[in-house]
Amino acid sequence: MENKDVLILAIESSCDETAAAVVKNGREVLSNVISSQIALHTLYGGVVPEIASRKHIEKINQVIEEALEEAHVTMDDITAIAVTYGPGLVGALLVGVSAAKAISFATGKPLIGVHHIEGHISANYIENKELEPPFACLVVSGGHTHLVVVNDYGEYQILGRTRDDAAGEAFDKVARAIGLGYPGGPKIDKLSKEGNPEAIHFPRAKVGESNYDFSFSGLKSAVLNYLNSCEMKNIEVNRADVAASFQKAVIDVLVEHALEAVKEYGFHKFAIAGGVASNSSLREAFEKECAKRRIDFYHPSPVYCTDNAAMIGVAGYYDYMKGKRDGYDLNAVPNLRLGER
Repeated sequence: MENKDVLILAIESSCDETAAAVVKNGREVLSNVISSQIALHTLYGGVVPEIASRKHIEKINQVIEEALEEAHVTMDDITAIAVTYGPGLVGALLVGVSAAKAISFATGKPLIGVHHIEGHISANYIENKELEPPFACLVVSGGHTHLVVVNDYGEYQILGRTRDDAAGEAFDKVARAIGLGYPGGPKIDKLSKEGNPEAIHFPRAKVGESNYDFSFSGLKSAVLNYLNSCEMKNIEVNRADVAASFQKAVIDVLVEHALEAVKEYGFHKFAIAGGVASNSSLREAFEKECAKRRIDFYHPSPVYCTDNAAMIGVAGYYDYMKGKRDGYDLNAVPNLRLGER
């Protein structure tokens, strides 16, 4: 292997996926191993932090070994270790951070702490080799809804964020209310295809003083009130219609805010990222609206939308190239904000 290749071993354990990957030169994924805990947490209707942390401890070494094996490399070939250190569940993050620090200490390889949301944004670079900053990006996941301007690799300006529930959180709560269970996003996406999105009008929230901030708690309450009212009046609920109408309300707000920002800032490139970015109706809506406005639309494949280590490896590569290094005092920061170090 030529010296000029930079190989990043990346580790991600911020929620309920234990993941490791090897990424070459920031754009080529040599391996991407994910051990998911979805089946386990489904029993409880959501992620149980304590169980997630214990599972990460069981799986982390195995996943790292698999990632190296699948990439056909050894630790000697690795240039640096990148790891998610926030935001996320503190116990879960600590497992990945501890593993990364131990490997860095044992091998003398540089350690790079990566911001989880920065990872999601960077997932767009994997399959879209031509995509380079600046561009606008909407990050929508279980814990985050951010509208961001990517000025350069690792340099971000937040235009708007959710004031309450993240979009993915609203999906999970509504899915639970209509009896679909966990995880809510994919299940609502699937059921919506059988429903009429115009059947029930749910509110589209505007946050007074900010064009780009989001609020989904009122929408979630409106769905719960609708379900309660049907129950009290003995009206049979069409779950597919509820799912489709709720999903449309979320998508309308996301599309409107994002494209307003793209227009105001004069961008011709727009990307989406995060778990909810794998929602087929959301992608279709953005594809249609971006085509109308002649904006290039980018999105990662579903496997790179949900939590994975390849995206952390990509973000870690650009941090490494900019000279970012962390010491062994690197700690998990559960409430880390984008742009903070």
